[in-house]
Amino acid sequence: MVVICPKCKTKLKIDEGKITGGGSRFKCPKCSTILLVKKPLPAPEKAVDNIKILVAHSNPSSMSDITSLLNKNGYQTVTAADGIEAMVKAIKELPFLAIVEVSLPKIYGFEVCKRLKLRPETNHIKFILVSSPYDKARYKREPESLYEADDHIEEHRLSELLMDSINSFKRKEVEKKEPKIEKPVEKPAEKISEQKEPLIKPEEKIERPVTDDKIERAKRLARTIVSDIFLYNTAKAEESIRNNKFFSVFSSEIREGLKLYENRISPEVRNQGDFFKEVINDFIENKKKSL
Repeated sequence: MVVICPKCKTKLKIDEGKITGGGSRFKCPKCSTILLVKKPLPAPEKAVDNIKILVAHSNPSSMSDITSLLNKNGYQTVTAADGIEAMVKAIKELPFLAIVEVSLPKIYGFEVCKRLKLRPETNHIKFILVSSPYDKARYKREPESLYEADDHIEEHRLSELLMDSINSFKRKEVEKKEPKIEKPVEKPAEKISEQKEPLIKPEEKIERPVTDDKIERAKRLARTIVSDIFLYNTAKAEESIRNNKFFSVFSSEIREGLKLYENRISPEVRNQGDFFKEVINDFIENKKKSL
């Protein structure tokens, strides 16, 4: 540890192993002032907040719908619009659960999950990965890897499955703490699918600068396409990235994705930049650093 002499302001490097419980005295080598040095008190551990949930999603409309549902069920929500913000808020807020969109900007959601599960202060957080398959007919199976996530829900099924998943986590925590106590059978939680309005309303828009909103929509779709290719073909994708063959190995999937991209994104936006290729190139470069 480093202490500063109050008289001459010299910085002294002190071996904490030489400091006793009540503190030890050291002489400043510059001005000979005697200093009483005590070990710093350990920082108190932050308690896990069992009603706080982190929601990380790049679509403001989806974010609003998810947080509204959670608030109605008695949970407090912390929000993040990209992967970096999600990492920072998870470490700061220590929620018991994080609902993370797979195709987050800056750091993909599955990478956020993997990194936070490796940190001792956040490895307790439960993670639900939310994906938005661009082709629901193609992706009818579970992803090859959930990157340590505890559950995976496709976005169009959130209203049906989200609260059931959260209630399942809660029940398991109770069972861990009180394994010998028999609990009465709980009445199944009412499925959100019985509500008149769905949770996710893709057509709903919020007021934003039109150009920025359209560009972000284009990038979000491109991230969805590349994250689907990766999640459902993880081993093959990682090998192709190592060998610089991602575009050739997945040429068919990329062509299909590009066709969808061009159908959904207007020429006006596409003429402002090749966001589809930009997103894929950024993804490949970032994955190379972690492989």
